Amino acid sequence: MKKVLIFYGTYGGGHLAAARSIKEYIDSNYKDVEATMFDCIEYVNKYVNKVSTTAYKEMAKVAPWMWKKVYSNSDHGALSKISDQSNKIMARKLNKLIQEIEPDLIISTLPFSNNMCTDLKKKGKITCPIATVMTDMAPHGQWLVNCEFLDYFFVANKEMKKTLVTKYNIDCNKIFVTGIPLSGRFLNRNFDKEAIFKEFNLDPEKNTVLFFAGGEFGLGRKKTRMILRALIRLFKNFQIIAISGKNIRMNHKFKEIVSLYHAEDRVVVLDYTNKVPELMSISNMVITKPGGLTITESLVSGLPIIITNPIPGQEEENAEFLVKNKVAVWLKKDDNVARFLKNLYRHPEIIEEMKNNIPNLAKPNSTADICNKLIADI
Repeated sequence: MKKVLIFYGTYGGGHLAAARSIKEYIDSNYKDVEATMFDCIEYVNKYVNKVSTTAYKEMAKVAPWMWKKVYSNSDHGALSKISDQSNKIMARKLNKLIQEIEPDLIISTLPFSNNMCTDLKKKGKITCPIATVMTDMAPHGQWLVNCEFLDYFFVANKEMKKTLVTKYNIDCNKIFVTGIPLSGRFLNRNFDKEAIFKEFNLDPEKNTVLFFAGGEFGLGRKKTRMILRALIRLFKNFQIIAISGKNIRMNHKFKEIVSLYHAEDRVVVLDYTNKVPELMSISNMVITKPGGLTITESLVSGLPIIITNPIPGQEEENAEFLVKNKVAVWLKKDDNVARFLKNLYRHPEIIEEMKNNIPNLAKPNSTADICNKLIADI
């Protein structure tokens, strides 16, 4: 029985979702492989995990400009050195877990676990291969500390591979352009769409916009509410699925707006749903902040993207990549919402171009490609 150890963190949902998708695929397809997941920071120190994840969420929500500075400075300079030293200290405890499990392979979906594991490998305490699965559309230096001790790099696109080779001098044979792991449910091409429309009281004859409000971060609250108002007022032939996530206040505001415009027959407001694959299968477009996971899901589902309220740092880099590759348009902070949406509606060729470009970036078999490569090698 081979053992695979998967490390993740809860700084946003993408790291956990990627780890979970990998474990699910291994569990379903390799009966002679035991895959185990650990939140590496939670394991090392629950207090540090709580403080750091809370700080990340609050900074991203309340002071995004500060998070951008932290994100930028963590790539170099004093903050980078502090992070490097703290990871070395935490690595000592993580080593106890690794020695106890004795894995044949370590997969990391978080920069911090990368740093800890490469430090241990540098000291000869880890001998098994280490694979890093990057969950954004652009690389960041924190993923690549002691990168010479990483054996596999799984990245979202060709531009990332080029950067790793030219900027970080990584052997191109170690880098695999697979895309970000996602649930196999997004590969289902046989959804009963009629039943999905019926379940959510939607009209199969109308275009459907799937609108993610930013979840617990609730960035750009005013802009987010303006988007919903504009969609309702300007596009009466559209129907909208508005997902507020864990943001209770946003959920209440959404319902107030729907009630104000008497749009209950064409707007569905959800606080939480585990049916994102189903909802994407009946949608024509998605409006979202550009987290790596949601972007991946949207592209695999063939949906053009309207980007709004990115978290400064990694999500802004994601947004720039998507716009550059013409699969998304970016509704920026100072844009007039109504004018922006009306202009997009008046130029269907822009949407058509996005649809045509999506296959160039969508990687539906990402999870299988990552797992099959790694398991074959061990």
